[in-house]
Amino acid sequence: MQKDIPHIVIAVTSASGKLGASIVKHLIHIIGKDNVIGIARTPERAKHLGVEIRKGDYNNREDFNEALKGVNVVLLVSGMDQPDQRIIQHRNVIEAAKKNGVDKIVYTSIVGAEENNAFSPIVQSNRQTEKDVQDSGLEWVIGRNGIYIEPDLEYLDTYVKEGEIRNCAADGKCTYTSREELGEAYAKMLTEEKHNKRVYNLVGDAITQSQLASDINQVFNTNLVYNSVSVKAYRAERTAALGDFMGTVIAGIYEGIKNGANDVTSDFEKAAGRPHISTIEMMKTFKRTQD
Repeated sequence: MQKDIPHIVIAVTSASGKLGASIVKHLIHIIGKDNVIGIARTPERAKHLGVEIRKGDYNNREDFNEALKGVNVVLLVSGMDQPDQRIIQHRNVIEAAKKNGVDKIVYTSIVGAEENNAFSPIVQSNRQTEKDVQDSGLEWVIGRNGIYIEPDLEYLDTYVKEGEIRNCAADGKCTYTSREELGEAYAKMLTEEKHNKRVYNLVGDAITQSQLASDINQVFNTNLVYNSVSVKAYRAERTAALGDFMGTVIAGIYEGIKNGANDVTSDFEKAAGRPHISTIEMMKTFKRTQD
């Protein structure tokens, strides 16, 4: 526990999720487990984190009126619901934070295009929450997360079975990050005042899908190739597999990559105090956790 960090109590929403859990873990290293509170819709799923867990359903304002008592700083992890519903859910947390005298909100937003693809409505909803946080009257920091590398690696068996990575990103570049990298950055943003009133792109190096396949081959000893398909064909494929909402969203993400929406300048070093690790290193870190 660092001696130069003032005594604060920090609450992390969606603590049962993978990003929330990573942030909790990194916070414990900085301020100790007694000063970290996890909030989860189903508290039993976050008990393994070793900190106090309080119930918090984004749809229930009263949950957060209770959950944020005695809290100085809250980390608001972006919800997973439909865009319009997410705005309302996030406002439940923001209003409860104001009622409880919370000093600061840190919000996990996303990189992406605000229009012109099927992922844009989600980006727009995040931008609205960013504005709500900035207008709250509280101190704030906003992180715009890049795309996580983990889902591609968790999907590796399917890639190997099919012999390819196939999507509609074409030669567009994506600045992948990881939940482990983000956990460290957010822990710093939550505990260091120098980040207040900043918006950070929390992303790594920009790579193409062909480079992604090459890096996976190097780390996992696979023999994948990248094949690009049209946006229309990929959307049809994903909606057939995942349903209309998620399939359209996934296709929109890769359409955004194709159009350059994810090839942004990284602010990760400003947030975390060190450079973002390479895509290869993120893959090696992930592989070690699976061995």
